[in-house]
Amino acid sequence: MDPFTERTPRVVAARKLTRRAERDKTGRFLAEGANAVEAALEHGTVHELFVTERAAEQHADLVDAARAAGVAVSPITDRAADGLSETVTPQGIVAVCALLDRPLDEAVTPDARLVVVLVDVADPGNAGTVIRVADAAGADAVVLAGDTVDPHNGKCVRAAAGSLFHLPIARVRDVPAALSACSAAGLRTFAAHGYADAELDRVDLTEPTAWVFGNEAHGLPADVLDRTDLAVRIPLYGKAESLNLATAAAVCVYTSAMAARR
Repeated sequence: MDPFTERTPRVVAARKLTRRAERDKTGRFLAEGANAVEAALEHGTVHELFVTERAAEQHADLVDAARAAGVAVSPITDRAADGLSETVTPQGIVAVCALLDRPLDEAVTPDARLVVVLVDVADPGNAGTVIRVADAAGADAVVLAGDTVDPHNGKCVRAAAGSLFHLPIARVRDVPAALSACSAAGLRTFAAHGYADAELDRVDLTEPTAWVFGNEAHGLPADVLDRTDLAVRIPLYGKAESLNLATAAAVCVYTSAMAARR
């Protein structure tokens, strides 16, 4: 069959998924690139796979896996791939997937030992990187609370590098509800806060823990800090004034993960 162009109705419909309103309306999002597509085929629900001729040759295993799973594989032109991509150099392979977020009570359960909560995190690259860190550290769930960015945003999906499909993701506007769910599941809630009295290397992290991280510019608001069990800061031994969100999250989450495995 001839490849779909940028004017083909299915490509036009998929292109609209770069907007959050359309993602929420249809319950679908785009996962671009070999890592994301592979994870989607293994752990998610894929409705369609768009692929250029070149990408089909480079990733024949993914195309075969999609067909074996009964997924519609649609060839597209390079120009159509450009329209589906939010990157400067499109990879030519894009999956249309079902949204991944779950209800809060399904994501945060009494069996959980490590959960990450993001509050009002604005940058999708940061959110995706933290999701990847949480996955690598063996976290049980990530909760995106308040005004945190949509995890199905293209930049977030790319930054997560497939991890978005590996662990439960919950979205909830109500920040107190997110913290209450963690406490009800038996998790101690630790707020990462640059001006906290308690230092990370002096805190007992062997108990089930939920790490709470705030906005990149403003951190956690006072009312959220008050609702957590303990505010914790990462000691800085050099001259840097602070760590960025993704780095701070990696330090805190991995410290907990290693403490639980000793």
